[in-house]
Amino acid sequence: MAVESLQRELGRAVRAIGADPDTRVGLERARDPEHGDWASNVALTLARPLRRKPREIAEEIVARLDTDAAGVRSVEVAGPGFINFRLAPEALIGGLAEIVDADLAFGRSEDGQGEPVMVEFVSANPTGPLHIGHGRQAALGDAIAELLAWTGWKVSREFYYNDAGEQINRLARSVAARRAQLDSPSAPFPEDGYHGDYVSEIASRFPGGPAASEELRAFAVSELRAEQDRDLSEFRVRFDRYYLESSLYTDGRVQDTIRRLREAGRVYEQGGALWLRTTAFGDDKDRVMVRSNGEPTYFLADVAYHLAKWERGFRRAINVQGSDHHGTTARVRAGLQALGLPRGYPEYVLHQMVTVLRGGQEVKFSKRAGDYVTLRELFTEVGVDVARYFFLMRRAEAQLVFDLDLALDQSDKNPVYKIQYAHARMHAIFRRAGLPMSDVAAGTVALLRQPAEVELVKVLRRLPETLAEAAARHAPHLLCKYLEEAAAAVNAWYHTGNRDESLRVLGVEQDLSRARLLLARAAAIVLRNGLSVLGITAPERMEHAETLT
Repeated sequence: MAVESLQRELGRAVRAIGADPDTRVGLERARDPEHGDWASNVALTLARPLRRKPREIAEEIVARLDTDAAGVRSVEVAGPGFINFRLAPEALIGGLAEIVDADLAFGRSEDGQGEPVMVEFVSANPTGPLHIGHGRQAALGDAIAELLAWTGWKVSREFYYNDAGEQINRLARSVAARRAQLDSPSAPFPEDGYHGDYVSEIASRFPGGPAASEELRAFAVSELRAEQDRDLSEFRVRFDRYYLESSLYTDGRVQDTIRRLREAGRVYEQGGALWLRTTAFGDDKDRVMVRSNGEPTYFLADVAYHLAKWERGFRRAINVQGSDHHGTTARVRAGLQALGLPRGYPEYVLHQMVTVLRGGQEVKFSKRAGDYVTLRELFTEVGVDVARYFFLMRRAEAQLVFDLDLALDQSDKNPVYKIQYAHARMHAIFRRAGLPMSDVAAGTVALLRQPAEVELVKVLRRLPETLAEAAARHAPHLLCKYLEEAAAAVNAWYHTGNRDESLRVLGVEQDLSRARLLLARAAAIVLRNGLSVLGITAPERMEHAETLT
């Protein structure tokens, strides 16, 4: 790749001025395209060891640089000693073959070296249908997992079922009350019960009698688990394992965790309860592990669960959770450090709430769920592609406003359709040419000299580094931002042919046409691969795309 040639030549020039051969020669994309394509601060890092002014060092490096070997058109020194590079068009264009040759694998890397990583997400209590907050978490967790897989990690997706505790008891009481009301409509309903229509639906389907409380409880949990699984499957989210909270008790893991914390000397009794000294590891106060009534807290179960992750071989684990879990991160990590696990385990991605708007007004309620908008209702109305993209296009830490009016707009104003239309237009070119896209694997790329062509290639080549950065930062929104930029560049290039016939892909000299077909194929590959990481389809035919020439 062009940047590798630049890095090699820059390293040679740095050594030529007498720098240590092990000097790290860093390159990063120029923040302002007006300043060039790439920039390096190597001269600033060399100022102290060489005891010279960084700008003097930069100027000497530039003087020794072979621009042809580096594949750059121009080099300039800026500010106190930054070096800015503009790549030569021919060096850029030469990367098209790499994109086409890699095809489905373009953008993949081996950064993770096959190391295992667990991504735990959704982990919803089976007490009701999935809501839009679960939907954002499902999209985020799935995309983060896929980003890690694309960058060389061995990923395991896990759903932690909270099938124990008071919320499940509330569900059982609610369903039992609705069951009783089938025979006696005036039968009481618990004040803290779940009021959605789904509770009545479960009660009406329960085959046992009203006194069969344990059977009813198990039936209600099973019904809601099955419903959540159906919703997630249709939302294109899969899991490798479902881990039951109840198993932590039946397998003895909770009691074993208490024993190990006692042995570590981190436990004390106060007020009849058992406490863990989490303040020794940065928590703001010590935490109760076992209440005075002998009941373990959720905190203790969380520590036991994450200890199980570690002992299953996951030295890296990422939890995608709602911002309401912010208070639990420090205490869980403290509990794990007390057991000898490293600080910062597990990693957390905490997402903010979702607000759904229609006509500028908030949509709050679902008749079936009772007091929230369900994930199924949302993706049924706007489609899975749009729902996933909208959940992902803002950073997780930001509040998300889900604009239904924009989501239902099928024009280029909707970012999902903008990207999909760009992809479909590339396939439309090949249909008009009467050629399968796979037939174009080479071309005289040096003929691609038009500004829109060069700019498009620059953008397309950035997919691998975008995926790497998005994976490292657990930030799928960076990929969304990139795909919108790539779609804009594809559309800009595509429409130049509408204004000037000489810039069209078809109807020009054969070698030039073939080079432009290669560019169209590379564009389709990049858009398809990027969308696939986000779990979004890349249609080859779309009506709006077909109407444009």
